Amino acid sequence: MSTISSLLHILLSFLFILSSSAPLMPSILPPNIFFTNNSSKLRIDPDSISQASSDYGNLIRTEPPYAILNPSSIDDIIKLIKFSNNCSNPFPISAWGRGHSVRGQATAPYGIVVNMTALSGIGIGIRVSWRIGIGYFADVGGGELWGDVLRVCVEKGLAPVSWTDYLDLSVGGTLSNGGISGQSFRYGPQISNVLGLDVITGTGDFVTCSPEKNSELFYAVLGGLGQFGIITRARIVLQRAPTRVKWVRLIYDDFSKFTRDQEHLISTDGPNYVEGSIITRKSRVNNWRSSFYSSSQLSEINSLIETAESGLLYSVDVVKYYDETSELYIDEEIKSMLGDLSYIPGLVFTKDVSFVEFLSRVRVEKGEESTKTHPWLNLFVPKSRILEVNAGVFIDIIGRRRNDTIFGPILFYPLYKKKWDYRASAVTPDEEIFYALGLLHSSDRCDSGTFDMMNDEIIDLFRKKGIEIKQYLPHYSSIDEWAMHFGHKWKVFQERKSKFDPNMILSVGQRIFNLGSVKET
Repeated sequence: MSTISSLLHILLSFLFILSSSAPLMPSILPPNIFFTNNSSKLRIDPDSISQASSDYGNLIRTEPPYAILNPSSIDDIIKLIKFSNNCSNPFPISAWGRGHSVRGQATAPYGIVVNMTALSGIGIGIRVSWRIGIGYFADVGGGELWGDVLRVCVEKGLAPVSWTDYLDLSVGGTLSNGGISGQSFRYGPQISNVLGLDVITGTGDFVTCSPEKNSELFYAVLGGLGQFGIITRARIVLQRAPTRVKWVRLIYDDFSKFTRDQEHLISTDGPNYVEGSIITRKSRVNNWRSSFYSSSQLSEINSLIETAESGLLYSVDVVKYYDETSELYIDEEIKSMLGDLSYIPGLVFTKDVSFVEFLSRVRVEKGEESTKTHPWLNLFVPKSRILEVNAGVFIDIIGRRRNDTIFGPILFYPLYKKKWDYRASAVTPDEEIFYALGLLHSSDRCDSGTFDMMNDEIIDLFRKKGIEIKQYLPHYSSIDEWAMHFGHKWKVFQERKSKFDPNMILSVGQRIFNLGSVKET
């Protein structure tokens, strides 16, 4: 790059700082970063900086990053990380997929955000292969979106086995957390369906790893919240893709029957997907997760909610995959699966949709990402305490709330601990069955505080009752809370951080090892 162009970058940066309404950034980034080979790929315009200072949650705005890197190759990321480590004062670097965190986890205050989606469609892309002893698999770039993975694989009659409910997420992003949905009881989370990774560590080393090769890094990165490296490639397990699904929704008015039936369903070989949810008087029964009911069915369900003593109903989505080889028997299979269940008689609703349509059912409304806040709370709760969850959370805190606030989807479904590899960084409660609780609210900015207070009330209830919960997509404000979250894995987690990112430059927005360095504005 010419000296004139480099000087122009510096000048634009200086003018941005002068014109910004945010506080002046300290001189952490050395000026000579604009003389590197990456300089032409660094964005410093106000719109890019502003976008990278927040995320899907729209709840907080951190101190801004200095720039956004749009890499054209993996080598660009390696050079950036090594450049930071070679500075007298290394600067933060965070990988950004879709920015779908809700508490600023993907931000890099006074550092550089790496836009991983810039690599989409170039370099690794999405490559489907077959190998003796492995079967079918896909090598996928860390910045690719799961929706694109689905599209490419289905064209070849294949598909990954484990999904998230929403597909407009990056592969590297979900593998850094876990990746769960109603399939996870059978196939495990997405991190349990990875054969290998390419990772750039916090020291700038490019490492290929798997359960057999460089296994410490492999398991550290899976569910590791971006603390040990940036995922640039993942090898994902594939299977033959079904073509259609029978999608059944069951309605309950009894919590014990609702949970007992879910646990029965996941213990059988029948369903491919089981996911429960809570319906309240303040819920939209048809919501952004799916519009399932006709107007007459909606009226019937709303009447039941109004007459329910608790103000709650419960629903279970049960899905069975099929194709032309099994379509003659699918209705009989569904009838057999539902035969011993205790849902409200007559309140069973069925759809027959394509496999792709089912997996793509969750969509975010245009403009909603930027105009709404998303004060989400995701928890794992041990099975032994779920009655207290119903009484304390669903009935007392949520069901009896007296205001006009509309709740988002509230998910509650069982998972098996045995499906989670204990060697990965992700943590779950110490019971064989635990429940995923997802409070997925969406609100105007003026109402986000109401949901934050409710979330705090829920966390406080669990703490007072001594219920061992684990946050999924965790957010804590003290090192003691992080130590409690990771439990017996905490010591190893710290050791791996010292080994793979000794200068602690990666994913500071998670606020694990850099609590004091990330401030909200």
